[in-house]
Amino acid sequence: MTINTIIFDLDDTLLVEVASAEAAFLTTCELVRTKYGLDPATFHRTLRQEAKALWYASPERAIIERISVSHWEGLWARFEGDEPAITRLRDWAVTYRQSSWERALAAYDIQDTPFASQLSLEFRRQREQRHVLFDDTLPILNALHGKFKLGLITNGLSCLQHEKIAGSGLAPFFDAMVVAGDIGIAKPDPRVFRALLKQLDVTPDQAVMVGNSVTGDIGGAQGVGMKAILIHRGEIHGADDSITPDWMITELTQLLEILNDLRRVGPAPR
Repeated sequence: MTINTIIFDLDDTLLVEVASAEAAFLTTCELVRTKYGLDPATFHRTLRQEAKALWYASPERAIIERISVSHWEGLWARFEGDEPAITRLRDWAVTYRQSSWERALAAYDIQDTPFASQLSLEFRRQREQRHVLFDDTLPILNALHGKFKLGLITNGLSCLQHEKIAGSGLAPFFDAMVVAGDIGIAKPDPRVFRALLKQLDVTPDQAVMVGNSVTGDIGGAQGVGMKAILIHRGEIHGADDSITPDWMITELTQLLEILNDLRRVGPAPR
């Protein structure tokens, strides 16, 4: 069967996620240096430890894990939606954000509730401004758009992921998208991949998955019969020795060579 569809992951495949979060943290933590003389990088590590511990102690841990939301995303997400679990998470997040920054300050014997609130708001502002694409994202999407069907699968909260997609300007490239928060399940659950394949009206052997997570993207896609390409940007995510990608690349533009090797010629049916 001819490959006519390319499906992409979002975070740290097309969009800079971890580095964007870290940049927002470090910029925010400069305020701690200015007021209390603490090293921003050291305070950042403390903040992340405190936030992670609180995040996974959440009474809504089930939905956090079901749709795969990170603790740093919890520090800036709006948690929009009417689902009861999301509503409860939205209410709890107010305490979570404040407590994360307060506990990080307390680790240095600083009790400053107003400053913790300032830091929380500043981090959210900094992170919302950063929707940075990798340098190879637009070149590959422009090269593929109109020649292949393009799909997007991403884990995470509905409001958060849609904000990233809109803020980065990626939406027009894709024929269909599935966000874990929209359907209540996340990669590598096979239902996520099947939902997108159904939207695109293609079979698994017509599609190739491209992502940075061995378990979520590669294992999930192969589990429903798709070929899968691991994008290795310097760090392996979701490592699993039992899963072997069909190909591994370090730049998205290398996809073109793989597609040529598959003898993909001519436009895909739209």
